[in-house]
Amino acid sequence: MSSTSADEPHSADDVKDQRLASILADLTDQVCRGEIVDFDQACRDNSDIADDLRHLWGAVLITDTAGAVNDENPAGADESSVGGSTSRWRSLQLPITIGDYELIEEVGRGGMGVVFRAKQISLNREVAVKMILRGRLASDADLQRFLAEASATARLEHPGIVPVYEVGDIEGRPFFSMQFIEGQTLAERVATGPLPQREAARIVAAVAKAVGFAHSQGILHRDLKPSNILLSRDDSVLITDFGLAKQAGAKVDLTRSGMLLGTPAYMSPEQAGGRTSTVGPASDIYSLGCVLYFALTGRSPFVAESPMDLVMQVIEQDPTPPRALRPRLNRDLEMIVIRCLQKPIDLRYESADALAADLEAYLADERVAASSGRFSQVIARLFRETHHAAVLENWGLLWMWHSVVLMVACTLTWIMETAGVDDRFSYVLVWVIGLGAWAAVFWKFRQRMGPVTFIERQIAHVWGASMIAIGMLFPVEWWLGLPVLTLSPLLGVISAMVFIVKAGMLTGAFYLQAISLLVASALMAIMPQYSHLIFGAVAATCFFVPGLKYYRRRRR
Repeated sequence: MSSTSADEPHSADDVKDQRLASILADLTDQVCRGEIVDFDQACRDNSDIADDLRHLWGAVLITDTAGAVNDENPAGADESSVGGSTSRWRSLQLPITIGDYELIEEVGRGGMGVVFRAKQISLNREVAVKMILRGRLASDADLQRFLAEASATARLEHPGIVPVYEVGDIEGRPFFSMQFIEGQTLAERVATGPLPQREAARIVAAVAKAVGFAHSQGILHRDLKPSNILLSRDDSVLITDFGLAKQAGAKVDLTRSGMLLGTPAYMSPEQAGGRTSTVGPASDIYSLGCVLYFALTGRSPFVAESPMDLVMQVIEQDPTPPRALRPRLNRDLEMIVIRCLQKPIDLRYESADALAADLEAYLADERVAASSGRFSQVIARLFRETHHAAVLENWGLLWMWHSVVLMVACTLTWIMETAGVDDRFSYVLVWVIGLGAWAAVFWKFRQRMGPVTFIERQIAHVWGASMIAIGMLFPVEWWLGLPVLTLSPLLGVISAMVFIVKAGMLTGAFYLQAISLLVASALMAIMPQYSHLIFGAVAATCFFVPGLKYYRRRRR
């Protein structure tokens, strides 16, 4: 009987893993077929494992995208099976004349399109021609996205955006022609080393103005990166490649809910997390901050060995401060970068134009907004949630139960103390053995709710350290020859330190809990006959209130 019981958790885990694998396989198959995937609906239909699905879906998409690139031209594929036209395009002998264009040389290639330097014969002008690639990636959705890029770019007439001349079709292959820019990309310029500070600021300011104009026309770029920024020979700065652009008011978003948008090293946390509903102008501002970081340091804000590790860094970690890589970097310029790279959306610049204005202020040796802030803004930032606060949704119900356990332990201690119990082991039984057993149950319940994140393990270590400190109060009292429970006011101090750590990791609101516990500690010292009732009431409230808040948020 005992053997069967021991195996049941493993069987339940296996069933859960099989469900996850089956659901993710179905979703991935839909992506490969070019079908629309409603990831939010999949999470609602499987609410008990929704957190696991969200955690794994980004990694699946990255892996699928990497595989798709290799599958585009599989070794040994029968080209005749995809049509003679495709075979002809794969074996182009440049230069070649196709329609009104003489394709001269290939100058760029991405996951969806290839760009040629070409000559438009009828107008005798040099242009760039972008055509969509065929193969696995050329689904109906990709065709629509390619045409959406042409449409979005054609609507934007700005000196900082490469203009589109013509949109058409050659032998069944969609294309659009645009101005050919003589020069190099920002990625190529920085390949020889970081740029001078003022030059980097000038370039990104120009890009920010162009992005601000696109935003004013209701268009988001969503894939800003150094290779999409062109530097012409006359020092003009232009942005290109609106392949992931989204137009405001479009009836259908050509990207799917939960789909990874952009290039991992330069995408915003909301893009990296697949939260497409929150992607907006602030996402482009984050990417502009990444571009400025790259121009100043010669590397992107995050560097990892695999795309999956890179995405997790973008979501969870803060980048290395630019001055750590370039010690003589101007502090105002560093503050501009840091403001762009804030993970909470509302802490970034309110617009791309505001970013451009701050960079121009730096260039004019004027005060920049990024290094200043009103007292109210400082206080608001101090008490706000961090990007890790979402993990508290996993702890809400458990924290409410924890508040009950604390209140029971404190009440029992007060009853024993009032009854004159001075046996030290009786209190050890409650505070060390009893709460230790509850901590083991607490953690087991949390593990059964789904994968435990890195930040949750850190919180668990802090909590464990506080329990060790509380347990050590009893031997310290004994060593010092003090009556039992003499050091009880330190319960409030120890618990306050735990909430201060949580405030830095999760939400600044926990500073209020820390203050409450420190005040409770003082009251415990003043009124020792009621010390444990005071601590129990305050500590239980400190856990129950946020527990209820995040429990309700999880159930929405």
